[in-house]
Amino acid sequence: MAKLKSVIVFVLQSIVVGLAVAFLVVLVRPDLMPGIGNAETSPASYADAVSRSAASVANIYTKRLVQTTDELTNRARFRVDTVFASAVVLDEDGYLVTNYHVFREEPTEIRVQFTDGRIAEPEIVGYDPETDLALLRVDLPGLEPIRMARSHDLRIGDVVLAIGNPYGLATSVTQGIVSATGRNLYQLVTFANFIQTDAAINAGNSGGALVNSLGELVGINAAVLAEDAGTEGIGFAIPVDLVRGVVEQIKLHGRVIRGYMGLLPDDLTDAERRAHGIDDSTGIILMTVYEDGPAEAADLRAGDIILEINGEPVYSQRQALLISASTSPGDTVDVLGLRDGGRFRTTVTAGERP
Repeated sequence: MAKLKSVIVFVLQSIVVGLAVAFLVVLVRPDLMPGIGNAETSPASYADAVSRSAASVANIYTKRLVQTTDELTNRARFRVDTVFASAVVLDEDGYLVTNYHVFREEPTEIRVQFTDGRIAEPEIVGYDPETDLALLRVDLPGLEPIRMARSHDLRIGDVVLAIGNPYGLATSVTQGIVSATGRNLYQLVTFANFIQTDAAINAGNSGGALVNSLGELVGINAAVLAEDAGTEGIGFAIPVDLVRGVVEQIKLHGRVIRGYMGLLPDDLTDAERRAHGIDDSTGIILMTVYEDGPAEAADLRAGDIILEINGEPVYSQRQALLISASTSPGDTVDVLGLRDGGRFRTTVTAGERP
């Protein structure tokens, strides 16, 4: 009996000591405990994400000669404007991606500066105004390409960091979340499902990196909603899944080659759907069918209702434009439409988007 009592006391003492040690570990090193301070919870610092990605974000400085007129003498005056922007290193071959609008006004001088202090004059490989992307290349060894994620996997509420060169303040980092995805700003670009974020994006951030909490690229910072004091926390980035495709096209062709169906669609209202006997939310209406275009050759007409493209139900103008742009010249596109109360099918052979 005495021996059993000694064993029980020993076991109890061991349990008490073990619990005490575990308690101290939780207090001193919570990161060593499963589920505490690890990848399953938000990190206390994003320094690791920044260290993985900041060296891949370069600063762009452009200069352009601007002519003005003196109001008193009516003489021409000239000044040199410097514009700040950013770019992201894509690979060790020296390719960088940035925004097209940085070069829209044809600067007389372009310089790229990297975090290690090196400066280069880049070659403009090509650009795509319809997505506001441009591809540059520099002849420098030892560049650090950024790691890429899939913007398709982004969720509203994910933490993101914007890295860039705002107002010439090199390698500045701001933090926020993904506020929305799939935003359309037709006044800026034709094809871009923007990522909306409240991470601060300022002048000079254009072309910089939007990265996730692991330091992986999810977007290229492009715009803010407005620049007045009443609007804050609404910035936009071009998703990296779109950037990949545009970059590959520019590398191959010096530009982006898109399919073209020769039509201009518009959304249907619920009342218009009911009037046409459409019971669900599908359908768009053709506002214009361009003369001598692929849609006209397929006997599509203004006023036709399009219900499906290649078997995919069509719900919006944006969706139809993206489907059209995703085709290549020569591709055939099956269309299910509605005209004068009856359904019809036709096939459009895509041309090349002008």
